[in-house]
Amino acid sequence: MRTQQKHNIKNIEIFKQNLLVWAQQFNNVVWLDSNNYSQNYSSYDAILAVDAFTAIQTDYTNAFDKLKTYYTSTNDWIFGYLTYDLKNDTEALESINDDGLDFSDLFFFQPKKIFLIKGNTLETQYLNAVNDELEADLLDIEKSNNPSIEKSKNSIKIKLKIHKDEYFNKVTTILSYIHRGDIYEANFCQEFYAENTTIQPLETYNKLNAISKPPFATFLKVGSKYLLSASPERYIKKTGTKIVSQPIKGTAKRDKDLIMDSILKNDLVSDEKERSENIMIVDLVRNDLSLTAKKGTVKVEELCKIYSFDQVHQMISTVVSEVDVDTNPIDIIKTTFPMGSMTGAPKISAMQIIEDLEETKRGLYSGSVGYIKPNGDFDFNVVIRSILYNEANKYVSYSVGGAITAKSEPLKEYEECLVKAKAMREVLEG
Repeated sequence: MRTQQKHNIKNIEIFKQNLLVWAQQFNNVVWLDSNNYSQNYSSYDAILAVDAFTAIQTDYTNAFDKLKTYYTSTNDWIFGYLTYDLKNDTEALESINDDGLDFSDLFFFQPKKIFLIKGNTLETQYLNAVNDELEADLLDIEKSNNPSIEKSKNSIKIKLKIHKDEYFNKVTTILSYIHRGDIYEANFCQEFYAENTTIQPLETYNKLNAISKPPFATFLKVGSKYLLSASPERYIKKTGTKIVSQPIKGTAKRDKDLIMDSILKNDLVSDEKERSENIMIVDLVRNDLSLTAKKGTVKVEELCKIYSFDQVHQMISTVVSEVDVDTNPIDIIKTTFPMGSMTGAPKISAMQIIEDLEETKRGLYSGSVGYIKPNGDFDFNVVIRSILYNEANKYVSYSVGGAITAKSEPLKEYEECLVKAKAMREVLEG
């Protein structure tokens, strides 16, 4: 039984900072922050879930069935992550590439304490709360001091899993598959990493978030493993019987000069290659949503609309559907995962090819973090523009990728990867 209370917070930004500092004491933390980015499908400005009452952690084998059983048994909010490698549960695939991060394939927990922020209103939901627990926590949160995001300079030496010439060769190989007709598009990713390295997770997250201010920022902690994410992309959301998916395909850098920035944005709007990337994935998402949708309800609300973020302009489409009221939320996730924007088309062939050519097990990168509510509503992001950290292994990693289509040029694809990697590199190299 959850005890729910609402509170009016005078300075919500300071409260949010203090709340995340206070959360560091717990082994299980999910922090989701929209950074007040204006969007059509927003439920909360920020959410914090901490302190596992129950949890599920598993590899990919029957993972979605196990999650369905766990969700049904809790009949409560659950928060957690889905790694890209759950593809091996939904299809006859495998993940055999190097993995320095060692995240479990799936992790969800039922939090004892949930904080929901909308405007200046804080809603708290405590599970089996005792005495004055909430009041004591609010006092502790008020006393928590936010560390300065300028506190320290990192001197981390970043290594590449795939060097430039090798990247060109691999992209050329993907183009040969495309020209042969095996696939139309593949999302090809590469890892940047550092070994024997220690970082301060919260400080690193704060720096990354300050640079990017994205609508799907995430701080996740599971024991000694961390995700520090500045994601601009929603994977999928369910509200009642409405499903919303918002794939990103198409990227242009920002410029401090307003005229040049406007030119870059307009060039993205009219870029035939970027539009074709996006439209191919929209078709894939439509197909995925149709597996659970009521007949005739899959629609494209926005096609190739440009959204501007602090680091980049992005081309985003919005695809929606309606499901029956008794459709299990896990089935909707399972039939659309992994998200099309991180795979390619056709989906299975693309996943086979990128598994063969990539050097790193993706793990949580290009997976998803989010929550499912007791009533079946859910919201999940896409884990991109993110730093992953295994504190025990002293291993730090970030990956970037891009969609390879028939019109791709290896050099331009490589340069786009560097644009996407810029914020993570700045944060880590100091």
